[in-house]
Amino acid sequence: MIDKRNLHIDILRGISIVLVMLLHYSLAYRLHLSPLNEWIGVQTLRTIFFNGNYGVSVFFVISGFLITTNILRRYGSLAGTEVVHFYKLRLFRLYPSVVLALVVITVLGLAGLPNFSNSVHGKALGNGFFLVANLSVLTFWHNVLMESVGYFNYAMNIYWSLSVEEVFYLVYPLVLVIARRRWQLFVLGCLGLVVGPAYRWLYRSDELFFMYGNLACVDMLVYGCAAAVAARSVELGNGHRRLLAWLSLVAMGWVYMRGIGGNEAFGATQLGVAAAVFLVMVSGLPAGTLARRAGGPLAWLGSHSYELYLFHIVVLGLMQEILPRADMSAGRKLPMLAVFFVASAFIAWLVARWYGDPLNRRLRASGAGRKPAMNPQRRAASAVPVAARPGDRQGSV
Repeated sequence: MIDKRNLHIDILRGISIVLVMLLHYSLAYRLHLSPLNEWIGVQTLRTIFFNGNYGVSVFFVISGFLITTNILRRYGSLAGTEVVHFYKLRLFRLYPSVVLALVVITVLGLAGLPNFSNSVHGKALGNGFFLVANLSVLTFWHNVLMESVGYFNYAMNIYWSLSVEEVFYLVYPLVLVIARRRWQLFVLGCLGLVVGPAYRWLYRSDELFFMYGNLACVDMLVYGCAAAVAARSVELGNGHRRLLAWLSLVAMGWVYMRGIGGNEAFGATQLGVAAAVFLVMVSGLPAGTLARRAGGPLAWLGSHSYELYLFHIVVLGLMQEILPRADMSAGRKLPMLAVFFVASAFIAWLVARWYGDPLNRRLRASGAGRKPAMNPQRRAASAVPVAARPGDRQGSV
């Protein structure tokens, strides 16, 4: 029986979501100014905590990998993608939970809580702006709105990445059915690999553009897609796979610790290449005992990364309403960090277990339509353990 999930990929997702959560907690409570600095230098802690946006870059690579893997498994080939069917599956997976998160944020904002209200540089945008903000998330241009308006809603700002992924989900299947020849996809992929760092370099002085723009992230997605295709043809023994996977993890760590500042254009490029190599190496790699035992908690976080991404910022916003930064002593920062992680994980589990997953299954059963018939090529491909099964809990972050 084939495992439905790849433990190594879930561990990488778990590491990524932890880095994102540490970033947001540190921006709120300055975690580098905690008892941790008695053992680790403040500058090292700042590097660890304030480069968490690289975690989102890794999510984009993983997303491209998993989506392409499932397209190949589900439809037999890239050109065989059934666009409407694909759109339905993405809609059923992503929308229930993000709609719930937006409802919670909107209600708390309308109740007057500052971390959930709309304002720019202290100037209120009014409750009516929730209509624009919510629509921007649900119709894939939230990052474009932020580029125009700026940071305007603490709890909703991080949803820029959902727009990047949703635009990818919208455009990618169309590209696959239009550019049906391999050389056409190759040329378009190379174009994406060039456009990404070029765009980041042009806008390197404005993080709203070099980090959040669709074109700023396109190469990360391309690396993931290319890795999924490459994984089907790479033939290496498990020993070599493990060695290259570890080396790619080390490379990712090196890029991460160099930081985003000063590496705006090509830091993400290097991270994307290393992440792609890791995904190729672990795509058919069985999980060893050490990985299962030591990586289990991270893998659980990775398997709930979408819900964690959506709701950890709600937890953190409420924490700041109750305990502002000025009232947070250095000695309380680590215990409250534990509270933050536990509360976020519990809410993510609740949302996934009792709302997102059941609704996703019900919608797929009733509204996804008939699956394409499995051709012999696809039947053979489905016997290869890659990343995840078509109906599992993968998708955005």
